[in-house]
Amino acid sequence: MAISASHSSPSGLIILCFLVSLLLSNALPEEEYYLKHPHHRPIAKHNYRDALSKSILFFEGQRSGKLPPNQRLSWRRDSGLSDGSAMRVDLVGGYYDAGDNVKFGFPMAFTTTMLSWSVIEFGGLMKGELQNAKEAIRWATDYLLKATAHPDTIYVQVGDATKDHSCWERPEDMDTPRTVLKVDKKTPGTEVAAETAAALAAASLVFRRSDPSYSRLLVTRAIRVFAFADKYRGSYSNGLKNFVCPYYCSFSGYQDELLWGAAWLHKATRNPSYLNYIQVNGQTLGADESDNIFGWDNKHVGARILLSKSFLVQKVQSLRDYKGHADNFICSLIPGASFSQAQYTPGGLLYKMSDSNMQYVTSTSFLLLTYAKYLTSAHKFVSCGGIIITPRKLRTIAKKQVDYLLGENPLRMSYMVGYSARYPERIHHRGSSLPSIVAHPAKIQCSAGFSVMNSASPNPNILIGAIVGGPDLHDRFPDQRSDYEQSEPATYINAPLVGALAYLAHSFGQL
Repeated sequence: MAISASHSSPSGLIILCFLVSLLLSNALPEEEYYLKHPHHRPIAKHNYRDALSKSILFFEGQRSGKLPPNQRLSWRRDSGLSDGSAMRVDLVGGYYDAGDNVKFGFPMAFTTTMLSWSVIEFGGLMKGELQNAKEAIRWATDYLLKATAHPDTIYVQVGDATKDHSCWERPEDMDTPRTVLKVDKKTPGTEVAAETAAALAAASLVFRRSDPSYSRLLVTRAIRVFAFADKYRGSYSNGLKNFVCPYYCSFSGYQDELLWGAAWLHKATRNPSYLNYIQVNGQTLGADESDNIFGWDNKHVGARILLSKSFLVQKVQSLRDYKGHADNFICSLIPGASFSQAQYTPGGLLYKMSDSNMQYVTSTSFLLLTYAKYLTSAHKFVSCGGIIITPRKLRTIAKKQVDYLLGENPLRMSYMVGYSARYPERIHHRGSSLPSIVAHPAKIQCSAGFSVMNSASPNPNILIGAIVGGPDLHDRFPDQRSDYEQSEPATYINAPLVGALAYLAHSFGQL
């Protein structure tokens, strides 16, 4: 429902807002309404439950380390079993971030935070998939606990990215250097440290009831890691520039991660010191900045949405401004609104940038659904100039983005591998593109794999659930393995979509 008030008097606008507020306060949440009126539930064009299952299964294809007996993607095998040995530490496990064989700590931590947030907000709707989602989180947190085992030190990368990228080989075969990189007092890395603290704190909430001792371990470690991040400030992109750039340089600075980390620790601990930290430092950490990108590098928007809940739902008055900051983000997405900044493809896909654009689609969809949940609880709405944006409108926008991803687009292609009849077959992913150990036990040497990378043949191993970078600004997608910007999957693309799909599957009666 969008109501234009451009020609209304101020008093008329006040009355209009009051009426909308009254309407919202008396309206049942959609979930509750459809439980009481199941025959009124709209029919979904997509099987969101199937997509949810696959979005979580994808993480098993990204696992590093000793694989468990219940590993479902059986074409993958153990890899990286000596990771960390170069520094005499155990860094076995964790995830490969995308289509290569490096373990980058910064995007892995963000992936963990977003998987955890997905479960925190929508885990109650996941039913049979909840356990799989928790296992995906725990595969990451077990590794992050290893990476933070030593005080004032975080191991933030395993593998030499430049040398890894000069090979096209399976993770099970990799023979490039497993270089170990760390941040510490002398070489600080505030953004990666604060994001790691956020991940541990968020995950502690996931396991609070099902595994209290593990939850306590996670939150205790999060507290220590955040203190390190805040005390020893500096960007890891400076100290480790030759290794982390240009792959995962932090361009947004580390202020956003400090605010984000503090917000998660406030949520996980309820310790007033974190609320005080946010109140004292919020503005200097960029809380009111107008950038509207949310992804592995920039957390400002996510922090605004998360902190708005404390005001909307928990009534923490000192965080009132975050409702306004969150509203500004929403208004930036609405075509025709006075603050609209968003660009969309002709087919309707949110378009932020050419490299891995789908990560912004999934993260934005998650934020829209999450903010709609908070607004519904508080009987509030968003006002974009003269346009009233209701929670239902936010859900409609998010659904349209997810539907595009799943196949409602000009090419009629799902950008999730293994979902629907047509999906990318030549994804930029070493393990998926090369014959598996099962089919080809002999080692495939470093450069030998490039003949496969440059071929037009479909990948032999289906990396089920992988979401690729997606189409260009004109809805075009070449499905070429060499085109990493459009054809490479990544853990941080999938993580926010897990929560969005859980909500959609539930709202359409599929869970």
